[in-house]
Amino acid sequence: MKSSATLPRQAGILRPALVVFAALSLVTGLAYPFLTTGIAAAVFPREAAGSLIEQDGRFVGSELIGQSFSAPGYFWGRPSATGPAPYNGANSGGSNLGPRNPALAEAIQARIAALKAADPDNPVPVPVDLVTASGSGLDPHISPAAAAYQAARVARARHLPRAQVDALIQAHTEKPWLGVLGEPAVNVLTLNLALDRLAPAR
Repeated sequence: MKSSATLPRQAGILRPALVVFAALSLVTGLAYPFLTTGIAAAVFPREAAGSLIEQDGRFVGSELIGQSFSAPGYFWGRPSATGPAPYNGANSGGSNLGPRNPALAEAIQARIAALKAADPDNPVPVPVDLVTASGSGLDPHISPAAAAYQAARVARARHLPRAQVDALIQAHTEKPWLGVLGEPAVNVLTLNLALDRLAPAR
Protein backbone atom coordinates (compact mmCIF):
# COMPACT_ATOMS: atom_id res chain seq x y z
CA MET A 1 0.00 0.00 0.00
CA LYS A 2 1.33 3.40 -1.05
CA SER A 3 1.99 5.96 1.65
CA SER A 4 0.27 9.31 1.60
CA ALA A 5 3.63 10.98 0.87
CA THR A 6 4.09 8.99 -2.37
CA LEU A 7 0.95 10.32 -4.12
CA PRO A 8 1.87 14.05 -3.96
CA ARG A 9 5.37 13.17 -5.15
CA GLN A 10 3.96 11.30 -8.20
CA ALA A 11 1.61 14.17 -8.94
CA GLY A 12 4.56 16.52 -8.79
CA ILE A 13 6.39 14.43 -11.43
CA LEU A 14 3.34 13.90 -13.65
CA ARG A 15 2.44 17.58 -14.01
CA PRO A 16 5.77 18.72 -15.58
CA ALA A 17 5.75 15.65 -17.83
CA LEU A 18 2.29 16.54 -19.16
CA VAL A 19 3.30 20.18 -19.65
CA VAL A 20 6.40 19.15 -21.62
CA PHE A 21 4.34 16.68 -23.66
CA ALA A 22 1.76 19.31 -24.53
CA ALA A 23 4.42 21.92 -25.37
CA LEU A 24 6.37 19.56 -27.61
CA SER A 25 3.14 18.45 -29.32
CA LEU A 26 2.30 22.07 -30.13
CA VAL A 27 5.82 22.86 -31.34
CA THR A 28 6.50 19.72 -33.39
CA GLY A 29 2.93 18.94 -34.39
CA LEU A 30 1.63 22.42 -35.23
CA ALA A 31 4.15 25.25 -35.12
CA TYR A 32 7.01 23.54 -36.97
CA PRO A 33 4.86 22.08 -39.82
CA PHE A 34 3.06 25.42 -40.31
CA LEU A 35 6.38 27.29 -40.31
CA THR A 36 8.10 25.00 -42.81
CA THR A 37 5.01 24.87 -45.03
CA GLY A 38 4.76 28.67 -44.98
CA ILE A 39 8.43 29.09 -45.86
CA ALA A 40 8.14 26.54 -48.67
CA ALA A 41 5.04 28.23 -50.07
CA ALA A 42 6.76 31.62 -50.01
CA VAL A 43 10.11 30.51 -51.45
CA PHE A 44 9.02 27.65 -53.71
CA PRO A 45 5.30 28.21 -54.37
CA ARG A 46 5.03 25.91 -57.39
CA GLU A 47 6.88 23.02 -55.78
CA ALA A 48 4.97 23.42 -52.52
CA ALA A 49 1.70 23.15 -54.46
CA GLY A 50 2.73 19.81 -55.98
CA SER A 51 4.62 20.89 -59.12
CA LEU A 52 1.34 20.91 -61.03
CA ILE A 53 1.35 21.36 -64.81
CA GLU A 54 -1.27 23.67 -66.29
CA GLN A 55 -2.25 23.68 -69.94
CA ASP A 56 -5.07 25.60 -71.61
CA GLY A 57 -6.33 26.79 -68.24
CA ARG A 58 -6.57 23.38 -66.59
CA PHE A 59 -4.26 21.16 -64.61
CA VAL A 60 -3.15 18.11 -66.57
CA GLY A 61 -0.90 16.47 -64.02
CA SER A 62 2.14 16.82 -61.83
CA GLU A 63 5.81 16.62 -62.70
CA LEU A 64 6.20 14.32 -59.70
CA ILE A 65 3.68 11.59 -60.57
CA GLY A 66 3.66 9.49 -63.74
CA GLN A 67 0.69 8.88 -65.98
CA SER A 68 -0.36 6.01 -68.23
CA PHE A 69 0.33 6.39 -71.94
CA SER A 70 -0.34 3.54 -74.37
CA ALA A 71 -0.94 5.17 -77.77
CA PRO A 72 1.95 4.69 -80.24
CA GLY A 73 2.36 8.44 -80.69
CA TYR A 74 3.30 8.95 -77.05
CA PHE A 75 6.31 7.99 -75.01
CA TRP A 76 5.46 5.33 -72.45
CA GLY A 77 6.62 5.58 -68.86
CA ARG A 78 7.71 2.98 -66.35
CA PRO A 79 5.12 0.37 -65.40
CA SER A 80 3.25 1.12 -62.19
CA ALA A 81 2.45 -1.47 -59.54
CA THR A 82 -0.01 0.67 -57.59
CA GLY A 83 -3.63 -0.38 -57.25
CA PRO A 84 -6.43 -0.32 -58.05
CA ALA A 85 -5.24 1.99 -60.86
CA PRO A 86 -1.71 2.72 -62.12
CA TYR A 87 0.10 5.77 -60.70
CA ASN A 88 -2.34 5.91 -57.79
CA GLY A 89 -0.82 8.46 -55.42
CA ALA A 90 -2.99 7.20 -52.56
CA ASN A 91 -1.54 3.69 -52.84
CA SER A 92 2.14 4.23 -53.56
CA GLY A 93 4.32 1.15 -53.53
CA GLY A 94 6.16 -1.39 -55.64
CA SER A 95 5.08 -4.87 -56.62
CA ASN A 96 7.28 -6.43 -53.90
CA LEU A 97 7.96 -9.34 -56.27
CA GLY A 98 11.42 -10.84 -55.84
CA PRO A 99 13.77 -11.34 -58.81
CA ARG A 100 13.09 -15.10 -58.82
CA ASN A 101 9.32 -14.76 -58.62
CA PRO A 102 7.71 -16.32 -61.74
CA ALA A 103 5.00 -13.65 -61.70
CA LEU A 104 7.63 -10.93 -62.15
CA ALA A 105 9.23 -12.79 -65.06
CA GLU A 106 5.83 -13.22 -66.70
CA ALA A 107 4.98 -9.53 -66.25
CA ILE A 108 8.33 -8.48 -67.75
CA GLN A 109 7.88 -10.79 -70.73
CA ALA A 110 4.40 -9.39 -71.34
CA ARG A 111 5.73 -5.83 -71.25
CA ILE A 112 8.57 -6.70 -73.63
CA ALA A 113 6.05 -8.30 -76.00
CA ALA A 114 3.87 -5.16 -75.94
CA LEU A 115 6.86 -2.94 -76.73
CA LYS A 116 8.00 -5.25 -79.54
CA ALA A 117 4.49 -5.40 -80.98
CA ALA A 118 4.32 -1.60 -81.06
CA ASP A 119 7.69 -1.37 -82.85
CA PRO A 120 8.53 -4.78 -84.36
CA ASP A 121 11.47 -3.54 -86.46
CA ASN A 122 13.34 -2.06 -83.50
CA PRO A 123 16.54 -4.13 -83.02
CA VAL A 124 17.63 -2.35 -79.82
CA PRO A 125 17.32 -4.32 -76.54
CA VAL A 126 14.45 -3.06 -74.39
CA PRO A 127 15.77 -0.85 -71.55
CA VAL A 128 15.07 -2.34 -68.14
CA ASP A 129 13.16 0.68 -66.82
CA LEU A 130 10.46 0.20 -69.49
CA VAL A 131 9.56 -3.23 -68.13
CA THR A 132 10.10 -2.89 -64.36
CA ALA A 133 8.16 -0.76 -61.90
CA SER A 134 9.86 1.67 -59.55
CA GLY A 135 9.79 1.28 -55.79
CA SER A 136 7.09 3.94 -55.45
CA GLY A 137 5.04 2.93 -58.49
CA LEU A 138 4.70 6.64 -59.26
CA ASP A 139 7.97 7.41 -61.04
CA PRO A 140 7.37 10.10 -63.72
CA HIS A 141 10.80 9.64 -65.36
CA ILE A 142 12.45 7.23 -67.74
CA SER A 143 16.09 7.02 -68.73
CA PRO A 144 17.31 8.75 -71.91
CA ALA A 145 17.93 5.24 -73.30
CA ALA A 146 14.27 4.32 -72.70
CA ALA A 147 13.16 7.49 -74.47
CA ALA A 148 15.54 6.87 -77.38
CA TYR A 149 14.21 3.31 -77.71
CA GLN A 150 10.73 4.72 -78.38
CA ALA A 151 11.75 7.63 -80.60
CA ALA A 152 11.33 5.86 -83.96
CA ARG A 153 7.84 4.64 -83.08
CA VAL A 154 6.75 8.08 -81.90
CA ALA A 155 8.24 9.78 -84.96
CA ARG A 156 6.33 7.46 -87.32
CA ALA A 157 3.05 7.89 -85.44
CA ARG A 158 3.40 11.68 -85.44
CA HIS A 159 4.81 11.91 -88.98
CA LEU A 160 7.83 13.76 -87.65
CA PRO A 161 11.50 13.48 -88.61
CA ARG A 162 13.38 11.22 -86.22
CA ALA A 163 15.96 13.95 -85.68
CA GLN A 164 13.24 16.30 -84.46
CA VAL A 165 12.01 13.77 -81.92
CA ASP A 166 15.58 13.10 -80.77
CA ALA A 167 16.12 16.84 -80.29
CA LEU A 168 12.95 17.03 -78.20
CA ILE A 169 14.18 14.19 -76.00
CA GLN A 170 17.49 15.98 -75.55
CA ALA A 171 15.73 19.22 -74.62
CA HIS A 172 13.67 17.41 -71.95
CA THR A 173 16.53 15.40 -70.45
CA GLU A 174 17.13 16.52 -66.89
CA LYS A 175 20.80 16.53 -65.92
CA PRO A 176 22.10 15.24 -62.56
CA TRP A 177 21.83 17.80 -59.77
CA LEU A 178 25.07 19.75 -59.50
CA GLY A 179 26.32 17.59 -62.33
CA VAL A 180 27.06 14.60 -60.09
CA LEU A 181 24.01 13.62 -58.01
CA GLY A 182 21.61 11.23 -59.69
CA GLU A 183 21.30 10.08 -63.29
CA PRO A 184 19.99 11.87 -66.39
CA ALA A 185 16.24 11.38 -66.68
CA VAL A 186 13.37 12.33 -68.98
CA ASN A 187 10.00 13.41 -67.58
CA VAL A 188 7.47 11.49 -69.67
CA LEU A 189 4.52 13.84 -69.11
CA THR A 190 6.34 17.05 -70.00
CA LEU A 191 7.89 15.35 -73.04
CA ASN A 192 4.49 14.16 -74.29
CA LEU A 193 2.95 17.58 -73.73
CA ALA A 194 5.76 19.11 -75.79
CA LEU A 195 5.03 16.55 -78.51
CA ASP A 196 1.37 17.56 -78.56
CA ARG A 197 2.34 21.20 -78.98
CA LEU A 198 4.71 20.29 -81.80
CA ALA A 199 2.47 17.86 -83.69
CA PRO A 200 -0.89 16.76 -82.26
CA ALA A 201 -1.35 13.00 -82.05
CA ARG A 202 -3.38 11.46 -84.85
